[in-house]
Amino acid sequence: MLDFLGNLKRTHYCGHLRAKDANHDAVVLGWVAKRRDLGNLLFLDVRDRSGIVQVVFNKETQPDAHAKAEQARGEFVVAVEGQVVARQKPNPEIGTGEIEIIAAKLHILNNAKTPPFPIEDEITAAEETRLRFRYIDLRRNKPHRNIVLRHKIVLEIRKAMDDLGFIEVETPMLTRSTPEGARDYLVPSRVHHGQFYALPQSPQIFKQILMIGGLDRYFQIVKCFRDEDLRADRQPEFTQLDLEMSFPRQEDIFGVIENVMVRACGVAGVTATAPFPHMLYKDAIRKYGSDKPDMRFGMELHEVTDCFPEEAKTKLQIEGNVFAFAAPGGGNYSRKQLDELTEKAKSAGARGAYFIKVLPEGLSSTVEKLLGADNVKKLAEACAAKPGDLVVAVSAKEQIKGTEAPALVAGQLRLQLGEALGVIDKSQWKFLWLTGFPLFEWSETEKTWASAQHPFTGIVDEDLEKLETAPWEVRSKGYDLVLNGYELGSGSIRIHRQDIQERLFKALGLSEEQLRNRFGFFLDALTYGTPPHGGIALGIDRVVMLLAGEKSLREVVAFPKTTKAQDLMAESPSEVDDDQLDQLGIAIKEISKEK
Repeated sequence: MLDFLGNLKRTHYCGHLRAKDANHDAVVLGWVAKRRDLGNLLFLDVRDRSGIVQVVFNKETQPDAHAKAEQARGEFVVAVEGQVVARQKPNPEIGTGEIEIIAAKLHILNNAKTPPFPIEDEITAAEETRLRFRYIDLRRNKPHRNIVLRHKIVLEIRKAMDDLGFIEVETPMLTRSTPEGARDYLVPSRVHHGQFYALPQSPQIFKQILMIGGLDRYFQIVKCFRDEDLRADRQPEFTQLDLEMSFPRQEDIFGVIENVMVRACGVAGVTATAPFPHMLYKDAIRKYGSDKPDMRFGMELHEVTDCFPEEAKTKLQIEGNVFAFAAPGGGNYSRKQLDELTEKAKSAGARGAYFIKVLPEGLSSTVEKLLGADNVKKLAEACAAKPGDLVVAVSAKEQIKGTEAPALVAGQLRLQLGEALGVIDKSQWKFLWLTGFPLFEWSETEKTWASAQHPFTGIVDEDLEKLETAPWEVRSKGYDLVLNGYELGSGSIRIHRQDIQERLFKALGLSEEQLRNRFGFFLDALTYGTPPHGGIALGIDRVVMLLAGEKSLREVVAFPKTTKAQDLMAESPSEVDDDQLDQLGIAIKEISKEK
């Protein structure tokens, strides 16, 4: 027979009880975490969000409570009335280990089926099972701890933004479709037949309009939606810190974000020091082979094209440049390991991978016959290779206009080897501002230059004259914030002048009709005295993921989607009734499997 809670009120959270509470009465509410029956003595570990406390039921002194405890099983919901006493044998493994509760009464408020996996820190259950029973998974310490950390970080961010004079403004969730790179999630309108809302990929246009509206400093902790392929650090719906400022210099925005990140890191017990270092995009690509370089270890890239004679290039089918780096401790790699590394390089887009081992007796290379001993030595010296190192050089299978394809391949191998060889200092927190991005990137499908960011990104003043004649040389006023090899966010100083905005749209080949359809109301707003403005958006999920020491966003989101964009617990997405479709005037069309 289950009990009612009635007027019973919690006096303490389970995990908050300490030695100072001894000899006081207490009422705790929670779940049965463990049960140990020793006959006359029965022990229940009772758990709530704060932790666990041991409760003792004595058959001789409190027979009714003991009899009730015999009915309790794992994950039953209970209320305990009793007295806090000092333990005879303290347990240093838990915060409440100095005390226990001698139960006077037990109320069983609800029973429970056996959970599909144990509620412990380390479990072997598949992620799909955990997500299907997310309400069970959230009772575990680790997910619970991550959600609490997320709350504290977001709260500190809000405090920091308020201290800096920003105003939080909510922007619409139902807006018009203005494609910004990824596919929109569309919402059909019942009232306006045949028309659709779109869920926002970002509040980009609205926050710029807020600057036109004179709010000066805006921020928002906002949900955004992108219908794109997922991975460990991407979700279809995600949360970002979105902000915009009027009349900013680039360093003003950097200062705001550095202040916010130092405070957010402090909440997680991480020390971050501002100002953060800066690096040009082109240098990041050439030195690290990435636009989000991990600065916690060296292994810098070097261009070594001149170490490959023309005859060797011809035989190896090398086009473009060759980049290389030295991997500390990789000199003992076996032939099998080098073959595996070659396959990884090819899967990353390499034409080939070429190796030099720096051994005590000298250099050993897979391409010495083609390069010659002098060039092998020159290549190793170019990478500052030391005894025990493995020099890895790569060329690219396909060249990419506007960037260094072999450097991008080498950058992927650098990360893989850095992890495999254990040279990444996981105790470091390395922030980096990346600037000097190209405004355009080459679209291989369209065979033309396309906007690398959104089309409202500002243009470096002295590059304006190249907009129509040499777009590949035009630099943007964009910037990224990177932490430990992850992009935390992107932003830019925006285009605030209508004449420059029109020139950019023309350079992108957008017709007047396309512009009016996509951005009509925003283009009108630009004509009413738009101030210079700029901003940035940081991925809250990614920030929390890193500060929590996790490798997947799903570990720091309360109800995440799988890599197939499914909510296994809520069984979403799902089919809907024909009546709902009829009201919207929608019919489901079969899509070819080949697509």
